[in-house]
Amino acid sequence: MIISFAGHSFIASSGAVKEAVKEQIRKNTINETHVLCFLGGYGSFDEICACACRELKRENAGIELIYITPYMSLPMQQKIKEMKAYGLYDDSIYPPIENTPKRFAISKRNAWMMASADLVIAYVNRNYGGAYQSIEVARRKGKKIINIFDFL
Repeated sequence: MIISFAGHSFIASSGAVKEAVKEQIRKNTINETHVLCFLGGYGSFDEICACACRELKRENAGIELIYITPYMSLPMQQKIKEMKAYGLYDDSIYPPIENTPKRFAISKRNAWMMASADLVIAYVNRNYGGAYQSIEVARRKGKKIINIFDFL
């Protein structure tokens, strides 16, 4: 199973959001032996989700944290190497977006993450912006979407 995440760059109540994310991951992966968590690494929600996934990984060795990078520059490759060395992520993927102009790379990466997911866990409380566009991609692709905002 692949879980992707989409949310706003600023989240005020991070503790409650993290616990809700963990609850939804547990609830939706009960019968799964291997879970890939596709993480973006930008903004509050991405940080909250990465932290939640790391905590769950301590309980369940079948969870892998995969950093999905929008860029493959030399500085980014070094950053990825360091993140792996610190145990922040198990692996990284550069999606097939190499011909995308840099200014569109994050939104293209996000669309790839949504299309690749079996489940999307989101925190979206408005109908505009990048997070909203991401879950709209997931919705059009028929993905299961859980909006944590609806639970808080």
